[in-house]
Amino acid sequence: MTKLLVIGATSLVGRRLADIAPDATFTTRKPKRSGEVFLDLMHPEAFEGECFDDVIVTSPIWLITDTVLDMLWRQGMKRIIAFSSTSRFTKTFSPEPEERRIADLLSSAEARIEAFGATHDVDWTILRPTLIYDEGLDQNVSRIAQMIDRLGFFPLCDGAKGLRQPVHARDLAKAAVDVINIDATRDKAYDLSGGETLSYRDMVARIFAAKGKAARVPSFPAGLWKLGFGVIGVIKPGAALKNNVNMALRMNTDLVFDHSAATRDFGYDPAMFKPVF
Repeated sequence: MTKLLVIGATSLVGRRLADIAPDATFTTRKPKRSGEVFLDLMHPEAFEGECFDDVIVTSPIWLITDTVLDMLWRQGMKRIIAFSSTSRFTKTFSPEPEERRIADLLSSAEARIEAFGATHDVDWTILRPTLIYDEGLDQNVSRIAQMIDRLGFFPLCDGAKGLRQPVHARDLAKAAVDVINIDATRDKAYDLSGGETLSYRDMVARIFAAKGKAARVPSFPAGLWKLGFGVIGVIKPGAALKNNVNMALRMNTDLVFDHSAATRDFGYDPAMFKPVF
């Protein structure tokens, strides 16, 4: 039986992998549970784990440097499955420098893993999820739910017609385990979207329903959003996130990806968007 190492015990997908692959060894900078070991990706030379055949990376993929890859290879790694993001594509031309930087980091990290695999005889698979959620834990769906609880409504931009495909962390964890022993997935990258495509407005309405509340989703024109964020920028010039009006404007941008290749190669079958809080 091969040994599995999961890098990122506290990530959304890492938490779910603890249920799906309980015999795996999980790394974190603050081990708290049985089966967790210390690993600081900034200083991987201190890692003294056992030999592992398969590695699943749920931490930010750009932290997997050549030094980290070499350390894992010397400890027996023959297969690596790493989570990237479809943001690699959707934020490449973002007006926000920080978002473009993230897209560049994702792209470079994917290329680094592919190149390392080619030169060290390590099979790789890159998984690129769309909008990840896990009730009460994520910064996407759960943040919207928190705003609904706080305000009683959720403001939209220009009707929020952009399409979304939220995908649950448990479906991604299952996908990572499923690809390990399937030859068809070796040296490939897959986009992993959710089980249905719905507008941003409908996604928010679904969250209201999950909270047992009627949807209150007032819509304001883009110009008003720009004005509001501009005022925030004057009052709090250091609040980079609050200055990012593009987050609101993107409510009307389609962020849609096809996961049929994943379904064909390893039976990927994500659930419909039905959050439970």
